[in-house]
Amino acid sequence: MTEDVTQEETWLTQEAFDRLSQELEHLSGPGRAEIAEKIEAARDEGDLKENGGYHAAREEQGKQEARIRQLELLLQSAKVGSSDSDGKTVSPGSVVTAKVAGNDMRFLLGSREIAGDSDIDVFSEKSPLGAAVLGVAVGGKSSYEAPNGKEIKVEVKNIEPFSG
Repeated sequence: MTEDVTQEETWLTQEAFDRLSQELEHLSGPGRAEIAEKIEAARDEGDLKENGGYHAAREEQGKQEARIRQLELLLQSAKVGSSDSDGKTVSPGSVVTAKVAGNDMRFLLGSREIAGDSDIDVFSEKSPLGAAVLGVAVGGKSSYEAPNGKEIKVEVKNIEPFSG
């Protein structure tokens, strides 16, 4: 049985792409060597069944390898450059100001990886809120269904490109 996996394009700023590329380079080079040294040092301590340091190092190695795979997929499918946001309709890379269920919200539509150290809220285009606002113009209204089945109304107030 084969599985077709298609990775959708992810918009990234040049800064985010460079930062993630550097992280991947570190994790897959020096990072792997550091983990291997930790595992070897813990292995030398004796009985592996009761060796907490060994098990912690192996768990850290698993997490690191998962992050490497995540970064590889993300960078392979990345569309690097300025946001497609024209300020008229919501697109990936847009910073959206909207009234959501009567509350004002400001958020970035895209990947958490784009925002880096920024404290802006981020919603994926695939999230219920993200899917509801994608393609909506300033002044446009939309809605989505919350997990409890309630309809959440959204009105887009402002759109601007994310500058990083």
